[in-house]
Amino acid sequence: MGKVFTHMTMSLDGFVADPHDRIGELFEWYEAGEVTVPNPNETVEFRVDAAGARVLRELTENCGAVVAGRRLFDIADGWGDRHPAGAPVVVVTHRAPEGAAERWPTTTFVSGVEAAITRARGIAGDQDVSLASSTIAQQALDLGLVDEVCVSLVPVLFGEGVPYFAKPAAGHLLLDDPIVVQGRRALHLRYPVRR
Repeated sequence: MGKVFTHMTMSLDGFVADPHDRIGELFEWYEAGEVTVPNPNETVEFRVDAAGARVLRELTENCGAVVAGRRLFDIADGWGDRHPAGAPVVVVTHRAPEGAAERWPTTTFVSGVEAAITRARGIAGDQDVSLASSTIAQQALDLGLVDEVCVSLVPVLFGEGVPYFAKPAAGHLLLDDPIVVQGRRALHLRYPVRR
């Protein structure tokens, strides 16, 4: 069975978007190099440095399912039913959008984070499950369902916005030492969750 991990690109002061859900300079690292990393969504292009390419491949090549929140799903317009990770998406929501089955046939809509991760694991089989929303990641961390926390830390300060992390429900959450990859416009960190 694969692992459940969360990955977000984050400002140095801990935000994944500004107060209006705009990403600003956060995704500059996706365009900061000469290496093209292919993905199934023709509207998204990754041209990163060699270190960033290695990180992206590690995050996507074994990804069997992505879990996202409804807010992110709506902002991305469901990625046109082709998430850049190349995996089916499970969306946590209390109500699927109108016409969802026709518009997003490979997307599943589930009520609740635990149910979404269970569904995503079923879809992914032996592959990994990626959590692609900060609120979903925090809830999954609180439930003890995350194996690894990944951060692509970029050199920008937002001052305010949507945080990657919130106060853990059970207090401190201890992570193991990071695996560090220095890229252009991003420092990539992977922290296994200590059990």
